[in-house]
Amino acid sequence: MLLREKKLTERVEALEELLRSCSVCPKLCGNNRLEDEIAACYSGRLPIVSSYTAHFGEEPCLTGTRGAGNIFFGNCNLRCVYCQNYQISQTWGTRTPSSAKGIYDNEVTHERLAEMMLELQDRGCHNIGFVSPTHFSPQMARAIMIAAERGLKLPIVYNTNAYDSVEVLRLLEGIVDVYLPDLKYSDAAAGFQYSKIRDYPTHARAAIKEMHRQMDSELVFDQNGLLKRGLLIRLLVLPNDIAGLKENLRWIRDELGSQTAISLMAQYYATNKAATEQRYILLSRGISEGEWYEALSMLEELGLEEGFIQEFGSSAYYYRPDFMDKDEPFRDVRDFQ
Repeated sequence: MLLREKKLTERVEALEELLRSCSVCPKLCGNNRLEDEIAACYSGRLPIVSSYTAHFGEEPCLTGTRGAGNIFFGNCNLRCVYCQNYQISQTWGTRTPSSAKGIYDNEVTHERLAEMMLELQDRGCHNIGFVSPTHFSPQMARAIMIAAERGLKLPIVYNTNAYDSVEVLRLLEGIVDVYLPDLKYSDAAAGFQYSKIRDYPTHARAAIKEMHRQMDSELVFDQNGLLKRGLLIRLLVLPNDIAGLKENLRWIRDELGSQTAISLMAQYYATNKAATEQRYILLSRGISEGEWYEALSMLEELGLEEGFIQEFGSSAYYYRPDFMDKDEPFRDVRDFQ
């Protein structure tokens, strides 16, 4: 619609202007990323792509039969000590410069990023899912515009940690078709301790409210049951209730409505610093069966019935990526070939 109405260029340019004194996330670094000044997310002007692939581990309405076309950006504006993608989100120092100018070998042009989308479309993927897009949202938008001009027709999925700028999300309205945010913590102290960011609940809830304003609570599916448009909020159950799950669920019900779709996830496992540092001992194990069924009982108690529930024990196989294999970081893709 925006492309047909010739409004997309205007939106993209407005997003890119935010890079001049970077304010694309609540950290408000102020670095001039258009001149390649590196922000707190260790990112500059060009997007960093660590992998792009058909992925079969998302919710069924995204995975379908041919996979979600996921593009995994490198770096992140959070520092989650249990990040399952830590190999690409927190390994800035291990990237090897491929030129004297310091251009890294996984930096890509906007045109190349557009080509990746079209390749995934040609492979038969059902959508284009940008994983950890917050810090590259302007670059993402420009690449989407280029791809759309070249024939991209798939829904765009914004798979985010929700530490997003409301201003950016407003500019993405009509560009993004599906918002897939995490809601990680209900307590700001937990966000600082385990993800190294301030005021997570305040910023994440404001961002999700903006996503809800754009999408409302209705999920729109095609004739094959694939999600075309909507908001689906992910809640990862953490051991020892570090996420403050019930408070987050109550907030969703009270602020967004009981028909808002959620995805309750059981795939937590101890990895990254949570698996190696004693100070994170509360996160050093997977969730127990009791913790999982307590989470399920909260859904029933609060009357939240829309969305998806992951199978308990899911972490054992499908959700443990190895990004040393850039082309097929997930074991699941081999199972579907």
